[in-house]
Amino acid sequence: QAADSTSSDANVFGQNNLSVEDARKRFQAARNDLRYLLENYADISKGGGDAVRNYLGTQGVKSNLFGIQKVLKILREESEDIVEYTEAMDEFNAYYYQAEGAAYQSMFAEHSSAKSTPESLLATAKQDIAKMEKYMDILASQLGN
Repeated sequence: QAADSTSSDANVFGQNNLSVEDARKRFQAARNDLRYLLENYADISKGGGDAVRNYLGTQGVKSNLFGIQKVLKILREESEDIVEYTEAMDEFNAYYYQAEGAAYQSMFAEHSSAKSTPESLLATAKQDIAKMEKYMDILASQLGN
């Protein structure tokens, strides 16, 4: 049974037993967070890799992108073309983990013998985040959003 309109945000944004309706809300909120991250990346990335990871939901749990893989799996059955949706979901996830990895590595680049700099790794993360948005838009179109 779908949560009523008086349900708490903890229900909507929690990880357990998300309804399809709640997953749709969470998906849209995650899309908004992702767009905000891209639009404000220059300022956010000044805070370093952890700041970017906060918005990705891989550092802390405040971002609507936290646990997005579960949300995408719940919504798979709602898609117009499950094969196209699954392919886009897999691409989204690949770029998600790449962006997270680059942001994480940026925190250690100064103390590493690697040739990467924090700035170059954060630039790579931004490119991956832009690809995430592209695939999230494909997922949204599959869900009729």
